[in-house]
Amino acid sequence: MTEITPEAAEALANGADLAPQAGILAQYVKDLSFENPNAPTSLQMGGQPKIEINVNVNARSGGQDMYEVELKIEASARTPDTNSLAFQVELLYAGLFRLVGAPQEALEPFLVVEAPRILFPFARRVIADAVRDGGFPPLMLEPIDFGGLYLQQLEARGDGFQPVGNA
Repeated sequence: MTEITPEAAEALANGADLAPQAGILAQYVKDLSFENPNAPTSLQMGGQPKIEINVNVNARSGGQDMYEVELKIEASARTPDTNSLAFQVELLYAGLFRLVGAPQEALEPFLVVEAPRILFPFARRVIADAVRDGGFPPLMLEPIDFGGLYLQQLEARGDGFQPVGNA
């Protein structure tokens, strides 16, 4: 059985919670660009375009337990026959998060895994709408495994995660 100290009991009785708290204060488009440089020819292409997608996450402290997390998504489509640019879309979508009482070692995983996971569905919709408004079928991005990307990044920089049972 877990003992609660008198200080903790008093804090809980006064409405204070000892658990870390995370909340999203705002989310917003910081930058959006859509280019359709070869219209109207690009709108008449036959076949499936070649799509290239790049995703990047950036986080920075905003002071007083606040952090801004940016999700940058770049996508381009090339025509299957001539390999000319059909369209290019770039989105910088951000969220302002407040983290209170979180241990230092939990900040990075939250900011580069959980926060982008929260922002992604909204950024996905902005991309789909921009591409559709550009005259193409909406680009529906597949879900992204931000946790897997984070583990790859940890491994690449040498402070990798070792699963139990592996030497």
